[in-house]
Amino acid sequence: MVMAAPRALTASLVTAALDGVADPEIPTVSIVELGMIGAIDVRPDAIEVELLPTFVGCPALEVIRDAATAGLAGLGREFGRAVRVEVSFATPWSSDRITPAGREKLRGSGFAPPPPSRPGRGLPMLDAAAAPVACPWCGSLRTTLENVFGPTQCRSIRHCPDCLQAFEAFKPV
Repeated sequence: MVMAAPRALTASLVTAALDGVADPEIPTVSIVELGMIGAIDVRPDAIEVELLPTFVGCPALEVIRDAATAGLAGLGREFGRAVRVEVSFATPWSSDRITPAGREKLRGSGFAPPPPSRPGRGLPMLDAAAAPVACPWCGSLRTTLENVFGPTQCRSIRHCPDCLQAFEAFKPV
């Protein structure tokens, strides 16, 4: 009988566990897909993860941190390590960190993902020369900004005259 080699604790295993942690406001997308995971440090005594908030005042930040800690608890027990998830602003989060899979899941949930950032622009969230935002429902680029202030700081409200749907769009950061 061939014995399987013991599983090693790697950053990839940590990332896979965190990929199961959904964003509390948009549960179809994970915190990994949103690009909220910074450094992962697998130490002999601990699993340490840097959590990058999308905005300084994100109201769901503690919920996300607690969910990430809970999502890693099984690995911590399996490998006998403490789990530490720390919120950090050392590495600024950018909407460019959202993965292609995350962008598709946002679109499939009725949210317009942010366009890629353009270097050298002023205030990205209020950029009047921003690229058109495609409607997640019909793909039209004729959408209009209805309100720069959506339900959270990271989203705005837009309207599509072609399919007559209102939708939320992520602001580029």
